[in-house]
Amino acid sequence: MVAAKDVPVIDTFQYGGPFLVPATVSFLVKWEATGPSHKRGSGKAVGPKNPAAFRGTFAPARSTGRFSGAELGFSFVSKPGASSERGGYAEIGKERNGDFLS
Repeated sequence: MVAAKDVPVIDTFQYGGPFLVPATVSFLVKWEATGPSHKRGSGKAVGPKNPAAFRGTFAPARSTGRFSGAELGFSFVSKPGASSERGGYAEIGKERNGDFLS
């Protein structure tokens, strides 16, 4: 799960534009495995710059989330039940890389 509540951000109407508006965002995202996990990566069997230089266990998952934001005169809330089941993709797992790779 990852969550944040009323995080202050700056909203703009144009990327890098001159109009900056203080705003807040909140979100809650949860993942739940829907199938068996599988080991991935080659660890130290490959060079450190190789994309397979990690070890991990990953499983297909279902994710659900709630998102909201507000600024002066405007706010939004995501549709209840927003989920990866409706044509999206989610995965959950654990990974080790770099100095943590053993």
